[in-house]
Amino acid sequence: MSQRSPDPIDALVGRNIRIHRIDKGLTQTELGKRIGVTFQQVQKYEQGVNRVGGGRLYKIADVLELPISTFFEGTHQTEHKVKESPLALLAEPHALKLLRSFCQIDDMDVRRSLVEVVERLAVKSGTPARRSAGRQTM
Repeated sequence: MSQRSPDPIDALVGRNIRIHRIDKGLTQTELGKRIGVTFQQVQKYEQGVNRVGGGRLYKIADVLELPISTFFEGTHQTEHKVKESPLALLAEPHALKLLRSFCQIDDMDVRRSLVEVVERLAVKSGTPARRSAGRQTM
């Protein structure tokens, strides 16, 4: 039996659920309890392995205090662009927490230094940081 890969839209909806769940400070277990499923089921939704039914999506939107349409943000992008989307990076573990903390730093020199440190760590770990075409100012 071949393993089915997640549908790009299901993966996008799952990613958006994850981003907003983390933003609300909920664990997968907490969200699962509030919508009547196990944390494993929440994991499967977030990975796009299991499709979220309409009723369940409504419950998730209610718990996260969001309009359902929020979960479909980014559907206009192609499959490749969805995977490369900056929003997809927010779904990575600790990314949102790091971004929030970074945004609390007012000193632009400190911000630049922090970015340089993180880029060096990424290179050392074997994952080079992506650079945009032009130099960005903060």
